[in-house]
Amino acid sequence: MPPTVAACQMAVDDLDVESNLETVESRLSGLPERVDIACFPEHALTGFVADDRITEAAIPRDGEAIERLVESADDADCGVVVGFVETDADGAYNAAAYLDGDGVVAVYRKQHLWGGEREMLEPGDSRVTVKTALGKTGLLTCYDLNFVEESAAMTDKRVDALLVTGAWPATHSDNWRLLLRSRALDGVRWVLGAGRTGRRDIGDAPVTDYAGRSLCVRPDGGIRAELDRAERNLVVDIEPSILDSHRESVGIFE
Repeated sequence: MPPTVAACQMAVDDLDVESNLETVESRLSGLPERVDIACFPEHALTGFVADDRITEAAIPRDGEAIERLVESADDADCGVVVGFVETDADGAYNAAAYLDGDGVVAVYRKQHLWGGEREMLEPGDSRVTVKTALGKTGLLTCYDLNFVEESAAMTDKRVDALLVTGAWPATHSDNWRLLLRSRALDGVRWVLGAGRTGRRDIGDAPVTDYAGRSLCVRPDGGIRAELDRAERNLVVDIEPSILDSHRESVGIFE
């Protein structure tokens, strides 16, 4: 059977970890049994506002919320990518954890911060790859897509797929789609982007509508499947021979 991925597009309750955690748990329990990897949006567990409230909502990678998701991943028998604002002794970070039923496999910290993130969060300083059902897989977050050097580095690492968490503003949704397609094409690899949808409407913070538009992109840059702004799952079977044939055609790793 080919591997199956799911982009779990969801709205986020900013600063309400318990509500978001319940949503992620519910979405995981409702996935088809064949799903090997479920990818949730940027900030999925915590949301984000550019003030001190986000440091209060931030969670550690080894805390109760992540432990609960490890249990949910075990029940669903799949790997999970989930975004959250992470806290540790050195500060707060925009993080994406890859975890499964055995625990947290890796945590990627967004390297290229956007807007108000720069005031409240520390940038990450390393790239992260993990072994998944898709092969060697890189993790990226939202604005990282704009930086071609990240894609080039993943190509040097011979990455077979990218899993991307996003919270892209609806007014720029075409850029989100274009960049996901570009990062698939320039590395000849699969790309799955899970986008936040809905609206951030919380006191003393700008109101923001989010794009949704989760999509799966083939190694030739073509769109395999995509969503609109609805809160639902994009479930896609990934045929390994498609990657092999495109890489043979392009000759990128000869």
